[in-house]
Order: sequence, then C-alpha cells, then structure tokens
Amino acid sequence: MPGNKYNCNPSTPRSRLERLLRERELRKNRSFQQLNEGELEFSGSDSFSNDGENWGTVDEEEFLEKPRTFSDSNERQEGRPSKQRLLVVANRLPVSAVRRSVDSWQLEISVGGLVSALLGVKEFDARWIGWAGVNVSDDIGQRTLTKSLAEKRCIPVFLDEEIVQQYYNGYCNNILWPLFHYLGLPQEDRLATTRSFQSQFDAYKKANQLFADVVNNIYQEGDVVWCHDYHLMFLPQCLKRYNSNMKVGWFLHTPFPSSEIHRTLPSRSELLRSVLAADLVGFHTYDYARHFVSACTRILGFEGTPEGVENQGKLTRVAAFPIGIDSERFIRALELPQVQDHIKELKERFAGRKVMLGVDRLDMIKGIPQKILAFEKFLEENPNWRDKVVLLQIAVPTRTDVSEYQKLTSQVHEIVGRINGRFGTLTAVPIHHLLYRDYEFGFITSCNSERLLNDRSLDFHALCALYAVTDVALVTSLRDGMNLVSYEFVACQASKKGVLILSAAQSLGAGAILVNPWNITEVAASIGYALNMPADEREKRHQLNFMHVTSHTSQEWAATFVSELNDTIVEAQLRTCQIPPSLPIKDAVDSYFQSSNRLIILIPDLDHHQHTSILQGFNSTLTAPRDSMERRGAQIREMELKLHPDLKEPLKKLCDDPLTTIVVLSGSDRSVLDDNFGEYNMWLAAENGMFLRLTTGEWMTTMPEHLNMDWVDSVKHVFEYFTERTPRSQFELRETSLVWNYKYADIEFGRLQARDMLQHLWSGPISNAAVDVVQGGRSVEVRAVGVTKGAAIDRILGEIVHHKGMKAPIDYVLCIGHFLQKDEDVYTFFEPELPFESPPPIPRAKVADAVRASMSQFSPGKSGSKVARFRKQRSLSAIERRVTNNLTTGGWWPTTRDRMALHEGSSVLDLKGDHYFSCAVAKKRSNARYLLGSSSAVVALLKDLGEYSVSS
Repeated sequence: MPGNKYNCNPSTPRSRLERLLRERELRKNRSFQQLNEGELEFSGSDSFSNDGENWGTVDEEEFLEKPRTFSDSNERQEGRPSKQRLLVVANRLPVSAVRRSVDSWQLEISVGGLVSALLGVKEFDARWIGWAGVNVSDDIGQRTLTKSLAEKRCIPVFLDEEIVQQYYNGYCNNILWPLFHYLGLPQEDRLATTRSFQSQFDAYKKANQLFADVVNNIYQEGDVVWCHDYHLMFLPQCLKRYNSNMKVGWFLHTPFPSSEIHRTLPSRSELLRSVLAADLVGFHTYDYARHFVSACTRILGFEGTPEGVENQGKLTRVAAFPIGIDSERFIRALELPQVQDHIKELKERFAGRKVMLGVDRLDMIKGIPQKILAFEKFLEENPNWRDKVVLLQIAVPTRTDVSEYQKLTSQVHEIVGRINGRFGTLTAVPIHHLLYRDYEFGFITSCNSERLLNDRSLDFHALCALYAVTDVALVTSLRDGMNLVSYEFVACQASKKGVLILSAAQSLGAGAILVNPWNITEVAASIGYALNMPADEREKRHQLNFMHVTSHTSQEWAATFVSELNDTIVEAQLRTCQIPPSLPIKDAVDSYFQSSNRLIILIPDLDHHQHTSILQGFNSTLTAPRDSMERRGAQIREMELKLHPDLKEPLKKLCDDPLTTIVVLSGSDRSVLDDNFGEYNMWLAAENGMFLRLTTGEWMTTMPEHLNMDWVDSVKHVFEYFTERTPRSQFELRETSLVWNYKYADIEFGRLQARDMLQHLWSGPISNAAVDVVQGGRSVEVRAVGVTKGAAIDRILGEIVHHKGMKAPIDYVLCIGHFLQKDEDVYTFFEPELPFESPPPIPRAKVADAVRASMSQFSPGKSGSKVARFRKQRSLSAIERRVTNNLTTGGWWPTTRDRMALHEGSSVLDLKGDHYFSCAVAKKRSNARYLLGSSSAVVALLKDLGEYSVSS
C-alpha cells in the first residue's frame, strides 16, 4: 500500500495476532518488573490498600483522607515510561458525596462490581468520570466537590434531580435493565411506560451528552476512553462527534439480549448505531457478543463479520472479554490472623455438617427462590442429608422501594420459613437466609462486624472465611453478566477444594457443574452429586477453575481490553491507507472548466447491489428519496424509482453542453434506464454495458458475437427453487445474467440459502460453464465471463467517439460510482500508469484518434492484416465487426486493441494525469482515486459542474 507508514519498518508486526502476542509478552515483562519492585498499588495509588492487613478491600479511611497520587511519583523516576491515561467513564464514581456544609464534603465509598474488578489494575494512569450520587445545583457546591474529588483522580458529572429520575430511574432501570435481562414489564406498567418513553429517552440522551462534555474537557491526545454499561450507550457517538480520532471502547456488564428481544425497544436502531461509533465493543461472553452482532445485522442491515460489525468500510470490533478478580488478594487474605480466626469459628459452629453457600443480590434475575426450592427438593429426596448440610444464603437487598422487589423479598422469606419449619430442629435449621446491606456485587465494604453471622454487615475477612469453609457454592442466576462470586469462591478454596455449581458456563464451565436454574430437579440432583463427589474429582475440577481464575485476573481483563482497543486503532489506520482521499471539489470543477472535450460516466446501479437508503451510495443519488414507510413496501418499488428532483436541472445543463458527453453505465435492465433517463441527451449502457444507445437512437448490443448462454436455463431452475424456499427473495432474468436477491429476507437465513445455492451451482449447472459468480451484500449474480463494466467501457467509448465524430481527444474524465469490487475495473481503465486487466484482456485506454485526418497516414492494407489477426484471437461484438469492416474497406474507426497496434502515439484520451477524477461514493476502500462521502456530495458536485456548462 503506497504511503502506508506501518510498512516502512520491517520489525513492526504486520498481522493483528503478531501485534497482540507481542503486546502480551511486553505486558508480562512489565508485570514481572513491577512485582520485583514492589509496585502493588492500583495505578500506583495508595488509595486502594494492599498492605498485608486488608488484602482486596478498599481501606475507606485511607482512600478518603489521602490524596490520590496514582502513578505520578513513579513516572518521575528516571527511565520509567509514563503510563497511558485511562479515562474510566461509568454512571457512578467509586465514591459518593455527602454535603457537610456549603463548601465542605464528606466522601463515602460506593463500591460496585466495576471498581472491584479494577482494584488490581496497575497498567494505566486511571481517571474516573461519573455521577457522585448527589444533586448539586449551586456553583460553590460544584466547585468544592470537584476540588475534593480531584484529589482522588475522580471527575464528577453533575445531573439534576429531574434528569436522574428520567434517565437513571426511568430509562436505565425501568426499560433497559429489564429488557437486557429478558424481563418483561408488568402488564399494568406497559401503557404508562409507552407514554413516558420519549421523555425518558430524551433525558437519557441528554445525560449521555453531559458525560461526553466532561470527557471532552479533560481529554488529552492518546488517552483511552473506556465507557461502561447500558447507562452510557449513547456516549461513544457523542464522543466521536467531538473528536473522530478519540480512542473509545464500550463494555457491557449485563447480558445483551437476542435480536428478537432487542427489536421490541422503540429506540433499538439509535442505540445500536451509537454503540457502533466506538472502536471496540466488549461483552463478558461470546453469546452476548453474538447477540449484539446479530442485532446489528438484522435490525440495521449491517454486515456481521468474525471481527465485528462493518458498515461502509468502517469496522467496529466486537469481542468477548471475561472479567476477573484480583485473585492474589483473596489468596493472601487466607493467611491473615483475622481470617484464620473466622475460619476456626465457622468450623466449630458447623461441625459435622457440609456447608453450601450462595451470595447474591436480592434480585429477580439471581434465581434465589429457584435455588432454595431446589435445595428443598434435595432434602425431600435425601432424608439422610437433612441434618448434615446447611445452606447459607447471603442476600443484598436492592431497590427496596419498588413493589416487585418487595414481593420478591417476602416470597423468599416465606419459602425459607416454610423449609426451616419442615426440616429444621430446635438446635439447627437447614437454611440461614442473611440480608447484608453493606455487601454488593461480591465485594465487602463494611468492616464493623464483631461476631460473624450475628449482625447484618459482613467484612472482607469474614467473607473469605465463608468461602474457605464452603463445600459447595451455588451460583444459579437466571440471567447474568459475569458473576464474580464464583471467582472469589475458587480463589479461597486452596485447601477445601469445594465444588462449584453454575447456571451458565461463562468461563468456569470446565471445572464446574453446569445446571439449568429453572429445572429444580436437575439442580437438586447436582447438589447431591457435588456433596458426594470423590476427593480426586474435586481436586481436578478445582485445578481447572483455579488455573483460570489466577490467570484471567481483573488486571489482565483491563489490560487486554485496552490492548485490543489500541490495536483496533492501528488496524483502522492500516485500512485508512487503502481509503482514497476526498475528492478535491475545486480542482475537479476547475479542470472541467478548462477542458474542451469532457466525458462524465455515472454509475447509478438501480439493481441488487445497492441499498435504497439516501446515504447508500450512488444508487439513490440519481433517484428521489423515499420515506421509511415507502421503503417498507414491496420490492418491486425499487424498479419504480424516479430521478432526484434536485438533479434534473443540473443534469439537463450537462447533457445539453456540446463539450460534455454523459454516459449512464448500469447493471440494470434497459427499461429502467429508459424510464429514468430517456428525456436527456445522453448515452445509456444497460446490463453492465452489454446494451448501448444514445437516448435519441435505438438500443444496440456490445456483446461478443459468440457469447455462450447455454447455462441460463439450468441456473434459472436453481434460482427458482431457492426463491420458493426463501420468503421475500426474488430473482431477475436478464439477457446476459441472472440475479437472485434476498435483500428483504431474513439476513441470516438468506446467507445460509446463498451458501447452499452456491454449492448447488458449482457442483452442477456452472461447473464447466464460462461464467462469473458475483456475490453482493445480499445477492448472487451469475453472468457470462467478460460481462463487466470495465470490459464494456472500451467498446462503448469507441462507439461514442465514432458517433460524435470527435475531432479532439478527450481531456477530462469524471467517473462516479459505487459498486462491487469486480466492476471497479472501470476506474483502472482510465489510469495511464496501470495495466488494465479484465477478461478478455484489454490494453490501456490509449486508442487511436477518432479523426480520419489524424489517421490518414495509415495504410489500409497493413491495418487490415492486423485486424484479421486479432479477429482470430477473440469474438467481436456487432459494433466491433462493423468498425473493423469500415477500417479494412477504408473506414476510419478501429477497436481499442487494433488502434493500439496501429498507432501507439495517437490517443483519444489526453488526460494529462490530473484531469481524471474517479470517485467512489460512500465506500471506504476502492480502486478509485477519490472518495465522495455521501450521495449529497454527488448532487452538489453535479450542480457545480452544471453552472460551468455551455448550452448548445
């Protein structure tokens, strides 16, 4: 690729895999170096304590009272490279603010799953951006709070109460969260939600814009912006509007639903498009990533690839990044005296009984009632275990003001009471249901308990002790993002080798027992299997889980995501090297004005290759736009397109200019071109140039004389068969090709059918036929070999020059189009420095002068012998036969190949390099010299050219 700066250094890894592997090794080396130097803080910070006394817990006192230095001191050390700045943008900051006075604030830890996962990250100089959880309307309060948070490297986003109510409590929690977890709204709430949806969605967009404003104010070149969760789905688009070169990643911590669920969202398309503005989109599991790609293809019609989602050459990479924990914190915590004391106490309390543990938010998606019912069934079927096992179910109440959650709390209490009454004794009960309000998302924030299990707050040491004495952990969520409880349990099981029961494979499936949480019989059986599992099997399962937990840490998760994001930017830069520059409009217009014999080739493909959206290429440039309701009509409407009203006047001026020749070259049928362009004085070339006419004349064929079309009937039968099998597909029979279009069919099913069709074609009807098979975005075309626009342009050009009797060479060519790669030989045809290759081979577009006077030096006899030799080499079209006969009998116009052979010096094209403008429309990678970003740019260009045209 000329000008590709990444190809100049041979030591630079060229493939994506090579770059990522090298980055992984460098990251390992840095981690080893940091470990040797005792660098254990998060981003060099002493605000998250790892001092040997409190592994893994946030020391609230230290965090709130000490200024956060992050990696500043480390970066000052000589020879130490500065760390990349990471802007973590989430709905909430890791601290909440409580106002003490007008200008004084108290900061309180508000730790969630994201902070828990990022505690061990040391690779980056991190800043947190988010809402502080408090409404601050006065300037003094905002100023002082910003200053207080700045010491902790936190930057606040100020949201008023109305926005919080509409954006957070409304759109995020009442619409997106239930939808992403496959929870439908209660019937009585649906109408109210429908009525209030638009105001909530407007508040959602406004809140995201406020986040973007704050990010943009502190952004520095080279920063990585990492947006988190469903609260900020609009943020990537807002950020890219500020700076298209900003490195933006977006990560979802919840499930992403299937496309059939997501399409029920009124704002489905807007949210998907906004997320796709990011460079990298991450999910916890491959299933969620697959659902996202499927939604983009089925709802937006974009192309799903193994790497992500592609639209008009812009690729958004989509991948799975399973989150982890800082496992070393838990492993080391087991050695602390506090934890050992708790472990001893628990062993004494539950002596002679197996301990089962569940740690969940008290939420509908966590499956707590189903888990408890499964345990009840196990006790029913295994009476010998009733006094030998205990289930400790830790639950964290959430959204206690919502009626649905209140009902769930009552339901769980009722089930637990019934089971304990049924199977309990005076001295022991089978279920301990404990509500801990200070525990959230697998992370402990309170350190005030004095007796384990006797109060309602649980510290980190007590949690590690619980994990350590547990024999079976039950993580049976109905629908979840990535549950870190299972990771924490495995990290604390070095001696016990307990068994993990999971409701989804996620990342620990190899060593866990996988169950369907809705099937309580299966879960009950799995409990029995886990309790009776032999020691050697427990050991093997634990080792598989432990290896994954210790290698896929939170630090590795964050570092991998940012590494992939950086590499995605490199890939985009490499692709940019293949993207033509934007058309210099002024140069194109000036050259047009200065030239005296102009040729404009327009390729308005009103066929199967292009979408009909107003932004989808040149197709809709020449045709009138249709509203969304019209686009939902029958497919046949595509053949009823009318010329764009804004183009009628400039197109008429260009066609009436005697110095300008207009050619419309299309793959469409002749009738389509007649209907749209019949009233203009121009040349029409239909079916990829195989049929040609001046609008004032009759259609003629440019097809080779002996074109073999014997394959048509057998291919037609295959197309008919697949049209019947594929709803909303259609096929079109043309004189030189057949096209099967599944644009309106289900995209996934259409692709499967197209793949099946190609196998049928290659194994039978076209196995020995001289045909080309062209796959479009949602079409399959079979056409005779050589039926391309580039192969036809030579013959078309010869006929035009002959008909007009041109006495001067063409000194300006403007070629505008948007079509498949196979037809881009039109662009290279006019390039003087490139050989033109297309079957049958045609040399460069240097041809003999069209003027008899300039050819009077040729000998008819000599030229005739050359033509005879060439006629033996290929079949000639009707036009070529007539032209050749004219030449041998004293006529004046030879074919391009013959003209090249006769006289290399004369040429009908005299472009001087800078008078040739080939433009691809709304297509990023192309053989064209230039790019026109949208169809509106084409309209504006033709209007400008029309102003310089001279009426005949």
